Amino acid sequence: MHRGVSRDTIVALSSGQLPSGIAVVRLSGPRVQEVIAVFAGSLPAPRVARFGVLRLADGSPLDEGLTLFFPAPRSFTGEDCAEFHIHGGRAVVEALLRAICKIEGCRLALAGEFSRRAFENGKMDLLSAEATADIVTAETEAQRRFAAQNSGGGHAALYADWRSRLIHARAFIEAELDFSDEADVPGSVSQQVWAEVASLREEVEAHISGYSKAEILRDGFDVVLLGAPNAGKSSLLNALARREAAIVTPEPGTTRDLIEILLDIDGLKVRVTDTAGIRPTEGLVERLGIERALDRAREAGLVLVLEDLTAPLPIDGGVAKQQLLIGTKADLLDGRPVSSRYDHTISCVSGEGLQELLNTISGKAQSAAPRTGELIPWRLRHVELLAQCGRHLTAALNNTDAGLELRSEELRLASNALGRIGGAVDVEDLLNVIFGQFCIGK
Repeated sequence: MHRGVSRDTIVALSSGQLPSGIAVVRLSGPRVQEVIAVFAGSLPAPRVARFGVLRLADGSPLDEGLTLFFPAPRSFTGEDCAEFHIHGGRAVVEALLRAICKIEGCRLALAGEFSRRAFENGKMDLLSAEATADIVTAETEAQRRFAAQNSGGGHAALYADWRSRLIHARAFIEAELDFSDEADVPGSVSQQVWAEVASLREEVEAHISGYSKAEILRDGFDVVLLGAPNAGKSSLLNALARREAAIVTPEPGTTRDLIEILLDIDGLKVRVTDTAGIRPTEGLVERLGIERALDRAREAGLVLVLEDLTAPLPIDGGVAKQQLLIGTKADLLDGRPVSSRYDHTISCVSGEGLQELLNTISGKAQSAAPRTGELIPWRLRHVELLAQCGRHLTAALNNTDAGLELRSEELRLASNALGRIGGAVDVEDLLNVIFGQFCIGK
């Protein structure tokens, strides 16, 4: 057992909200076999589901269900584990949990405690634990695929390789320091490793730059609607949301603040923001709304500038990464020709052009998101430690006037920063934060 692992046997409902067809009650700890004996009569064969009547301590029947036993160390947590699969009624589950907790040394699990024990018993590293949490909380297909890829160990292998290369580089440098008078250790041997360190720094910096793609997967591809008052921004927002998310009236300036909706477009989360109409105004509230609109547009991945085709009022959309000009109210044209300067023409009343616009938004979002199999950092904690590693590598490379001892120390600090990502070095202070984000029973 690693340090910090409680000797309590923990129990929790692991299968989600009640009532349900089936409920899975999970246990882990030293008294698992005793608990099974109390409720199921005897231990089933390891990793074999056994059906039978579960009874309370007084012998009265509780429910019929399955019992599974996973002996240590071949279990999720590395301890003895068990599962009871019973009917998912609230009364049944609460009765079982209450009865188990009456046994000395048994208690309800804290959030993330099963996964934390798995980490502390060497069954997973922090990267795998975080990927597991991401799988549980994934809202879109792209998030699920990315989390599943992370749980496969690709990031752990990459960071372990970088750390191994740093350790190798330090070994050469320290060999020169310790054995410079030996014939088989050339005096300039450390110079051979600095090119490798420089190459590694470039790889780390390139890896960090991919974090913006992870933000798009997690938080959504940002699409902002801009236009003059009554250009049809709120109508488009409602059409995309398929509900009345924003108030639509003939009165100009109805929208004063930012209104957001989240869409799942072809498996990617997309955030669409309706904004105040852009026009000269003396009103303080409307002017603040316009300033917020332009600020948001400058940060967006895509800006849709809307113009009423029946009465175009061009606006200055400011500087945006990507911008499309959208002609609205196409149903009111009565056959009149449309200027070729529009990227799309749409009608929120008839639905004309909406699917084509959605296809374009999907393509822009897919281009901004990470490619399948691409390894990028997906949490700010990783980025901060990678940046710390990069700073130490830069110091080791640039401080050529410092002694080899100091430059080697910078490489050691860079290696430690990489080790902390996966939990190999000094992460005790992070565990409560990381595993506290998990749900009960995981």
